[in-house]
Amino acid sequence: MVGAQNRESREGDHRRGLDDVTGMRKRSAARGRLAAAALLAAGVLLLTACGGGGGGQAGGAGGGSETGGGGDVIKIGADFNLTGSVSSLDVPAFRGAQLAAEEVNAKGGVLGKKIQLISYDGKSDPATVANITTQMIENDKVVAITGFTDTDSALAAGPIAQAAGIPFLTTGATSPKLPDQVGDFMFLVPFGDNVQAAAMAEFAYKELHAKTAYLLLNNGYEYTHLLAQYFKDRFTQLAGPNSILLEDTYEASDTDYSAQIAKFKALPQKPDFLFISAYPDEVGSVVKQFREAGVTLPILGGDGYDTPLLTQVAGEKADEVYFSTHSYMDPQNGTPAIKAFMEAYKKKYGDYPENAFAAMGYDSVNLLVDAIQRANSTDPKAIRDALAQTKGFQAISGEITYPEGKRVPQKAVTIIHVVKGKLTLAKQWVPEVVPAP
Repeated sequence: MVGAQNRESREGDHRRGLDDVTGMRKRSAARGRLAAAALLAAGVLLLTACGGGGGGQAGGAGGGSETGGGGDVIKIGADFNLTGSVSSLDVPAFRGAQLAAEEVNAKGGVLGKKIQLISYDGKSDPATVANITTQMIENDKVVAITGFTDTDSALAAGPIAQAAGIPFLTTGATSPKLPDQVGDFMFLVPFGDNVQAAAMAEFAYKELHAKTAYLLLNNGYEYTHLLAQYFKDRFTQLAGPNSILLEDTYEASDTDYSAQIAKFKALPQKPDFLFISAYPDEVGSVVKQFREAGVTLPILGGDGYDTPLLTQVAGEKADEVYFSTHSYMDPQNGTPAIKAFMEAYKKKYGDYPENAFAAMGYDSVNLLVDAIQRANSTDPKAIRDALAQTKGFQAISGEITYPEGKRVPQKAVTIIHVVKGKLTLAKQWVPEVVPAP
C-alpha cells in the first residue's frame, strides 16, 4: 500500500493547491472556497444549461423533451476531470468551455438553438472517464464531445465516441498518435507532443546553447513517455547521440525523488540542463526537491507544467524553469484576443485564467459551434465532416487548420520562463524539424 499512500499524500497537496488555484493572482479565500465547492464536488453531475432553460436532469435539461440536436437545445458533452491528478488543467478548461457556450447563447446560439454543455467528473480515472463518456452518448444523446487535457483520458474516452460515431475534440490532449489510434471522429485542438518536444529541444540547443541534457520521466503515463521520446529524438539529432548523459524514470505513485536526485548528482559530467517529463500534480514537488538538493541548472518541461501548482508548491525554487504551452496568458502583454478573453473570464469567475488550458476549453467549444454552423446540421457525421474541412479558424490560442487527411493542427508553441515566481514569455517557437508521430 506504499504507492497508494504516496499518491494520497501528493493528492492532498494537490487539493490544497486547487483550493487556491488562482491564489497567485490574489483571489480572495472566500471566492476560492466557493469556486472549489461548485466545481470539485466529487460524484455529482455537473450540468451546464447555458441559457437553455436552466437546471434539469441529464438528458432532459433545457426545457425540451428531445435530446441531442432536437428540441430547442444542442447538447455537447464537456468531458473533464474536475478532481484528481489533472484537475488543475481540466477545471480551467471546463470554465473556458462554459464561458464560450454562454457567449454563443447570448448571441442567439447556433442554427436557432442554444448550446447546452453536459459534464460529469471523470475524476482523473480511466474507468470513470469511460463510464461518463458512455453516459453522455447513450443517455444524454450528445451530438459531439469536447474535453480532457491529457492523453490517457482521451484514450479512455475516444474509442467509445468513435464506436458511436460521435465527434470528439480534445481540449488539450497532445498525443499526435490519437487520431490514428482512435479513428476518424477524433480531432485535436492543440499541437502534438512531437511539436512541443521538438520546440523545447531546439530552444535548449539554440537559445540556451545547451549541448548536454539529463532526461527524467514519469513511467506511468502515455503523455510523459511520448513527450520524453520526442524530446530525445530531436535533441540528440541536434547535439549528437551521446548528448543525453542520463535517462531515468520514477513511478506515478512516487512522491520522494531522492533516488533519482542521487543518481543525477553522481554523474561524472554535469549536463547543461534537465528535461523532466512530469504530470501536472507532481511538477511542483519534482522541481522543489531537485532545487533543495542544490540543483540550480535550468529545468525544462512540457505543457503539464502549465499549472498553478508549479509555483504554489515550488515557490521561488521554480525560477529558471522553462516549459511549453499553448498561449501566453497575460492581461497586459497577451494578444488582443487573449486579453479580451481574460477580461471576460475574470468578469465571470472573479479572476484571470489559471493557465492556457482555459483558452483551449474556450476554443474547443467555439470550434465545435463553427463546425455545426458550417455543417448546417446537428448530425454527428456532418459535424465530423465539417471539422475535417476546418481552414483558418481564428482560435484565441492560434489559428486552426487541419491539413488534408490530418486531424492535428499546425500551431506555434509558446515557451514560458519562470522569473522571480512569475511566468514570462521566453519565445514563440515553430520547430524546424518535428519527429514523426
